[in-house]
Amino acid sequence: MEASLDLSRWRETPKGVGARRWTIIVTGLQHLLRGRVFLILTIAAWVAGLVVAAFGFLFTQSVATDGWLQTFAENLGPRAEAMVSALGGLVTLYPDICIHGVFTFAFWIHSYLGLGLTLIALTMVVPQLIARDRASNALTIYLSRPLTSTDYLIGKLGIIAGVILMLWTGPLIFGWLTSMMLAPDRDFVVYSLAAFGHALLFNAIALVALAAIALGVSALTRVGRVASIIWISLWLVAGTMAKLPSSPSWLQHVSFSYDLSQVRQQMFRLDEALAAASAQLPLLDQNLVRNLAATGTKAAPTDFTGALIGLALLTIAGSAAFLRRLRSE
Repeated sequence: MEASLDLSRWRETPKGVGARRWTIIVTGLQHLLRGRVFLILTIAAWVAGLVVAAFGFLFTQSVATDGWLQTFAENLGPRAEAMVSALGGLVTLYPDICIHGVFTFAFWIHSYLGLGLTLIALTMVVPQLIARDRASNALTIYLSRPLTSTDYLIGKLGIIAGVILMLWTGPLIFGWLTSMMLAPDRDFVVYSLAAFGHALLFNAIALVALAAIALGVSALTRVGRVASIIWISLWLVAGTMAKLPSSPSWLQHVSFSYDLSQVRQQMFRLDEALAAASAQLPLLDQNLVRNLAATGTKAAPTDFTGALIGLALLTIAGSAAFLRRLRSE
């Protein structure tokens, strides 16, 4: 029996604009999660979040009376017990320097891993953003009626935001919140909040820049493999050239990885935290004092303004490439 063609009026409630955009985001992320490499990256990211939580918990136990760290030190002998007591005393007397400095260092280290995992994942995402839709002429169909260019743009941006949330921002928030819930004193929340805010701000800046650049690279070609090569060149080749001592300033700022490294130094200000520790903490080892001061000097930003301008230009260029290609289709 042949199926009859139903020409009756559609009576269901339309799902609206949000549903179209959400479908693009969910479909893109589901496609990524089916891949083994992305799953490995996701697991590594959340293991890193657990490490941040464990590190924060271990540090907060330094001032906990009768905590497990103190009990563990007592079992190791008087020397270990004295070291734990000294650490707890420093944290109690100088919470603004110790807590802020320790969490600044933890989030600074985590930013390297989070950004690295994100860039690896975006290498897989870039061919799927625009290039594949252009190669199959699906973009023309999408924009002919069912989707607007705004829907398409928000959906693709949502995919990139979802990748960064799963691999970077989510584990960071999880690690900080978990360590704060287990902290014995609210001073840990108060004095680590600034470092946590700086980490989130760096996440936001990286999200805006990487999203625009990734969309622009994917829009340049119909061939996904070519889009991957362009992305890797901007990331690794340009980043390597930017690190050469003889590289001119303009060549350095062509590399978004170099620009983001400068922004990282400015956002976290690890140099100020180390300088404050070397100058204000009553440290008896003068070699340690000098090492802290020297490390702080190396961690200082050298060209933050130029890096912001470089990221802004790359963001504008990526947005222009994407929007121009979107209109032409």
